[in-house]
Order: sequence, then C-alpha cells, then structure tokens
Amino acid sequence: MARIAGVNIPTNKRVLISLRYIYGIGPVKAQDICTALNIPDERRVNQLSDDEILRLRELIDKDYRVEGDLRRENAMNIKRLMDLGCYRGLRHRKGLPVRGQRTHTNARTRKGKAVAIAGKKKVTK
Repeated sequence: MARIAGVNIPTNKRVLISLRYIYGIGPVKAQDICTALNIPDERRVNQLSDDEILRLRELIDKDYRVEGDLRRENAMNIKRLMDLGCYRGLRHRKGLPVRGQRTHTNARTRKGKAVAIAGKKKVTK
C-alpha cells in the first residue's frame, strides 16, 4: 500500500483515482500530477515502481498544499471571519448557510435535524 502525504492510497485502483483520496487533490490536479511525472492514465498504483512512488510523493510535498496544511488553512480562514464579526462569520457561528441560500425551507445540512415545536396545534375550521 502506497502512503502519500500521510494517506494510504488504494493499490488496486488507477493512479488518477487513487490520488483523489488525498484531501486537496481533485480530478484536475491528479491529471496534472500524472502528466508531470509521465504516468499513463490506465496505470494502477500496484504497478508503480518504488522510484515512481517516491517522485510522486516529492512532487506533491513540494508543489501542492494538501491534507493537514490545507485543512488548517481553511479552518483559520473561517475563524478569521468569525473573529471579524462580518456577515459570513456570523452565519458560520450560527451554523446557517453562508452563501445566500434560503433557510425558510431546506438548509437541513447546515441547520441539522428538524425539531418539532411543542404545544403548537393545527386549527380546524
């Protein structure tokens, strides 16, 4: 099993797909890495030599911000917004959608499970 940037990437999958298991590397960056190291698209991780894995590890460490560093940077950006007290920071603090989505209905991902209001009864006519 290859370990890159502190993540065990799957050995029986293609290199393009396996690199996406690293936080901060998506489809485009995975493709860029493979073209920079001349790794064919159909190559699988278990077919890579030790030298290729070493070059892959060095390239990612040198050129890309991934895993812990990226997570820390994102957390610091959100904390900065909350400390400033700007609108986006307040929305983060309250656990509401930040980018202008509606909250009257939906927004369950950010707000959490719906809570029933006790004591409210339907009026019948």
